[in-house]
Amino acid sequence: MLTPKAAALKYAMHEDNAPKIVAAGKGEIALKIIEKAKAYDVPLFQNPTLADALLEQKVGSEIDPRLFKAVAEVFVWLMKVEEEAQLSR
Repeated sequence: MLTPKAAALKYAMHEDNAPKIVAAGKGEIALKIIEKAKAYDVPLFQNPTLADALLEQKVGSEIDPRLFKAVAEVFVWLMKVEEEAQLSR
C-alpha cells in the first residue's frame, strides 16, 4: 500500500504574492489533512508528483515559482468544480 501524501494550499489574491502551503505531510498527517478537507467539503485533487514537490517545501512558505503552472492548473480545476456545484444548487 502506498503511503498517503497531502498538501493544503491557500491563496488570497489581494494578500499573497503566491499560494502558500498551510499543511503538508505523509501517513497519518496526510490522512488528517484529507479528513479535514472532506469535513469542510473542500474538493480533493490528486497528483502524486505535485504532492511530492509540495512536501519538499516548508509549511507556511510560498510555493516554489517552478510549481506556479501546476498549482495554477489546480486552482483552475477548483474554480470549475465550485462553479459546477453552484449551478447544481
